[in-house]
Amino acid sequence: MTDLDAFRAEVRAWCADHIPADWRQTQTGVGEDEFVRFQKAWFAELHAAGYAVPHWPREWGGGMSVPQQVVLYQELAAHDAPRLVLAFVGIHHAASTLLVAGTEEQRRRHLPAILDGEIWVQGFSEPEAGSDLAALRTTARRVDDGDGHFVVNGQKLWASGGMHADWCLLLARTDPDAPKRKGISYFLLDMTTPGVEVRPIRNAIGDSHFCEIFLNDVRIPHTNLVGAENAGWQVAQATLGAERGMTMLELAERLANNGFRGLVDTSDVGDPLVADRLAQLETELTGLRGLCRKVVEENEGGSAGPADASVVKLYYSELLQRMTDFGAEIGGMAAQTELSKPASSGWESGSWVLDFIGSWEWTIPGGASEIQRTIIAERGLGLPREPSVG
Repeated sequence: MTDLDAFRAEVRAWCADHIPADWRQTQTGVGEDEFVRFQKAWFAELHAAGYAVPHWPREWGGGMSVPQQVVLYQELAAHDAPRLVLAFVGIHHAASTLLVAGTEEQRRRHLPAILDGEIWVQGFSEPEAGSDLAALRTTARRVDDGDGHFVVNGQKLWASGGMHADWCLLLARTDPDAPKRKGISYFLLDMTTPGVEVRPIRNAIGDSHFCEIFLNDVRIPHTNLVGAENAGWQVAQATLGAERGMTMLELAERLANNGFRGLVDTSDVGDPLVADRLAQLETELTGLRGLCRKVVEENEGGSAGPADASVVKLYYSELLQRMTDFGAEIGGMAAQTELSKPASSGWESGSWVLDFIGSWEWTIPGGASEIQRTIIAERGLGLPREPSVG
């Protein structure tokens, strides 16, 4: 038995002992308080086993090799483990940002706190600055009043999980006269700060995890600035790179296991047209899994291409749409009428119609598909930028 086989056996045994068999039933229709309680309890279970942040450096509680991470995610998916919906931004985006650009003090303050259950939200998009993030208008004005603060005013939109968040990754404009990408700074915002107001937004499938965040004279200490002042655009690439790259390793395994397995189970595989579509989807899923693994390995080795993460994000999100669309198409009346889902499931709820509607969200956050294609064209293929009109 190889070391990887032994690790798989270890994870498989742990899953059999620790994953609640009835979590889908008990989490369907629950309120927000129960959702938060369950998510934090499940995160604590994974953390105690050493499985919560396998992608983090060893000194911060991670250190698994890429093959080990693949095995871990394969087994969690195969055993239908709940997904870490609530901790997602903290363990991926916040951690990646702090590890790449944070100070030692910021890392020591927040990385252990994330492992203890600290929840994060991403405050990037705005009403008129979504795909064109550099057009953001939230302002941060430096005030040297003895203790050193920035005073922030503005509004953020589509902040997933904002109503539960303890901290926010915030982009704000600190130099209004600089070119769009050169006058932005990156902050860590304590969500309990006076002047922060969160308003949930109900989406098309009945969830309210999207939020608006209103910032009215919010004071952020200078020590909560990440990277240099006016260099926040560069710091943000670490956050977006995590969203488009590393996070896809787990999501690809779940799509290939939970998602595709459920699709096969509800399909008439004797129908040649259905069998052909399933074969096509399985081929695409195999390619996605291989691509995700390659990108993560190259990223850890420092050889990842400038557009690789965008390729993964684009591939995953559009494959997710095609697969859930097919599930809704062949699921018959049951797929159209089963409109309840566990609060802790993410997209893989088993309700094909709800999952299909929810899949459209994935082609927008972290850079819409159109933006990803532009990045791939310019950074990956070296094509010239289209000249401005007017």
